[in-house]
Amino acid sequence: MNTASSSIALLRRTILRAAGLALAGGTLAAAPGFAASDEDNGVVERLIGRKATESPRVQLLMPAVFGNGYSVPLTLKVDSPMTEADHVRTVHIVAPKNPIVIVATMQFTPASGRVAVSTRIRLAEPQTVIAVAEMNDGAVLMARTPVKVDTDGCA
Repeated sequence: MNTASSSIALLRRTILRAAGLALAGGTLAAAPGFAASDEDNGVVERLIGRKATESPRVQLLMPAVFGNGYSVPLTLKVDSPMTEADHVRTVHIVAPKNPIVIVATMQFTPASGRVAVSTRIRLAEPQTVIAVAEMNDGAVLMARTPVKVDTDGCA
């Protein structure tokens, strides 16, 4: 990679990191302390402005150990009837030690039928990944799972 390409990649990472921190209500100077937080609920509260309650309704399935952080499988399910009276509005996948903390945000409506997602995410280092489900009644539910990666996926 030449110097110009390297500079552009670093600038892009800085901009993306700043955008992620702006969503989290932080600043670039606060990034190291924010990413190192061990208090999962504190991370969630800073990101969405409300405390979350751990719930068996939210199921976050990931391997406990995975060979590399570039492509870690993730399956998320939220137990909800998905009716007008009781449904999931938004789900956030949070990796507190990644340069960009919010890995994914998905929105749902009763027309979605169910909340079930399978994807792959990048992890910068071994950490606890958090899934946060915002319900239509204002409840915020979460699940978390620790994942050890042998090779980091974010630089």
